[in-house]
Amino acid sequence: MTRCAVLAAVLAVCAWISVPLGDQAVSLQTFALFLTLGLLGGRLGTVTVLVYLLLGAAGLPVFTGFRGGIGVLLGPTGGYLWGFLAAGLVYWLLEKRLNQWLNMLLGLAACYICGTVWYYCMFAPGALWPVVMTCVAPYLLPDVVKLVLAVTLSRRLNWLM
Repeated sequence: MTRCAVLAAVLAVCAWISVPLGDQAVSLQTFALFLTLGLLGGRLGTVTVLVYLLLGAAGLPVFTGFRGGIGVLLGPTGGYLWGFLAAGLVYWLLEKRLNQWLNMLLGLAACYICGTVWYYCMFAPGALWPVVMTCVAPYLLPDVVKLVLAVTLSRRLNWLM
């Protein structure tokens, strides 16, 4: 339980750290997501993500921009936050079948799909390509770099867990 609580806090802190990228910002949330999955595994990692989302839904400012509340989970980026849970579930489901890299890449794809479908359906129906170009394309390279760093760090820190 302690490891889950600590990594839920890491998710929150990493959400607060962001770097401007043109009109948008890149946070370290996905880094923390994959670090959590790499350190705790699929089951406990998914539970940790769920705890993080519940803390945010309860109103604690754990999301990007020090925001919290159910409104964030139902807002434009809410689908990507729910996508973190989908990424954890994909990782958990495939953990024993595929290697860690592929599990995390498929988890990242699940996160993108959840977020993009949510944004498309709720905020930009009929404009799928612009949504993909705005909500996915600018984040692909930074997210893959964060994934590589998270896997590398989790492998080095795994002996602590």
